[in-house]
Amino acid sequence: MFKTERDLQRLQAVVFEHAEELEGVSADSVVRWARDTFGTKLCATSSMSDAAITHLASSCAPGLDVLFLDTGYHFPETLAFRDQVAAAFDVRVVDLRSKPAPGNQIPPWSTDSNDCCRLRKVVPLRQALAGYDAWLTGIRRAESPSRSQTPVVSWDSHNQVVKVAPLAAWTDEALAAYLHEHALPGNRLTELGYPSIGCEPCTSLPVGTDARSGRWPGQHKTECGLHAS
Repeated sequence: MFKTERDLQRLQAVVFEHAEELEGVSADSVVRWARDTFGTKLCATSSMSDAAITHLASSCAPGLDVLFLDTGYHFPETLAFRDQVAAAFDVRVVDLRSKPAPGNQIPPWSTDSNDCCRLRKVVPLRQALAGYDAWLTGIRRAESPSRSQTPVVSWDSHNQVVKVAPLAAWTDEALAAYLHEHALPGNRLTELGYPSIGCEPCTSLPVGTDARSGRWPGQHKTECGLHAS
């Protein structure tokens, strides 16, 4: 859905008015604020690494659309967890898929991982977000240096929506405590030592203290482009 210049100005004004006051506010309060502010024009995204953001959405904004980028290269465990989440919580999991490439091609991730991420993640999400005014994301400052300055509420100029990160200030310990407190299911890969989970060809066990150090091993890359600043 096309957003007019007036629409964009209105959404940017929401960020300007509320971004500072929502820093330090509890995650559930942030989700309720987003629900009350954007209504049916709010969605969430989930990589299905854990159930925190989906559980928050289900608890505070029942029936919310949760967008999942089905790249065609996910671990079987991730797809199984997606199905488990869809059945367990009061949300509507929406699979986003890119247009299939012609057959008999060299795997795209092996020749240009940036373009692979762009075609299978960045473009499908941008197209889907055209129908929303705001999106909830589960990214946290503690995940990596590239995310250390993540604000709770910001303007996403790439997708032209308000970006809301209720978990931004959560430490790894806070996340683990939340998952334990609510007895939430998890992606089995986390039990196998994967703290950050993406597509199977581009995810390995971490090689350092950075939780995302196992993503795109051997490349100078830590982000797929969804959270480009």
